[in-house]
Amino acid sequence: MSKQIRLGILTPSSNTALEPLTFQIVSSIPNVSVHFSRFPVTGISLSAKGLAQFDQSVIMQAAQLLAHAEVDMIGWSGTAAGWMGFESDEKLCEAITKATGIPATTSVLALNKALDIFKVKKLGLVTPYLDDVQERIVKNYNAIGIEVTSETERHLRVAKNTDVVLIGEDVLEKLVGQVVEGGAEAVSTFCTNLIAAHKVELWEAKYGVPVLDTVTTVTWDMLRQCGVDTKAIKGWGRIFHEV
Repeated sequence: MSKQIRLGILTPSSNTALEPLTFQIVSSIPNVSVHFSRFPVTGISLSAKGLAQFDQSVIMQAAQLLAHAEVDMIGWSGTAAGWMGFESDEKLCEAITKATGIPATTSVLALNKALDIFKVKKLGLVTPYLDDVQERIVKNYNAIGIEVTSETERHLRVAKNTDVVLIGEDVLEKLVGQVVEGGAEAVSTFCTNLIAAHKVELWEAKYGVPVLDTVTTVTWDMLRQCGVDTKAIKGWGRIFHEV
């Protein structure tokens, strides 16, 4: 009998997309279960209130609750490091492991690993975010040598998280196509409250580049670090088969 693997996912309180999508992604692996812990997040902005939602001490409380379930891995299914700096996720993972003894990863750190493996130098970035949030994300990627230009980014200027989940698949598909046309070597649908992960394989076939959704990236990295053969996961993108 295979060892039961428990994945613990840190979840923004207003997010209604990532839980069902994550369950669907792992559903073909019988010995993997997924467990969630929420902390308060209602909107995305660079205001003091918006940034304070992602204070490490707040997230750590939710991580400690996952540790009560003796999960094998903790993953932060969120993209705040995109505008707060990648080092914020690195420090969070270090703090989680120090406090709980459980290894940790995040959507953004996992995305960056996948970009490195796919040797992506020009990224298409599709997000729901406000102008200044998007500018910060673009700046942070450019700083690590991954080019994002006006031709390879699109954003929808949405701040309220419960409005993000209402963005339609047709809108997202159009934006993915535009950034590929702009020269992107891979595309990230960069927000875990976008209902996009289930469309990745279709978009990859249509546009011919890897599409890395941030609900998918953290799940992939957690499974990989737990020693799970991700090739059993069908229909959720190249990341599970080629990486």
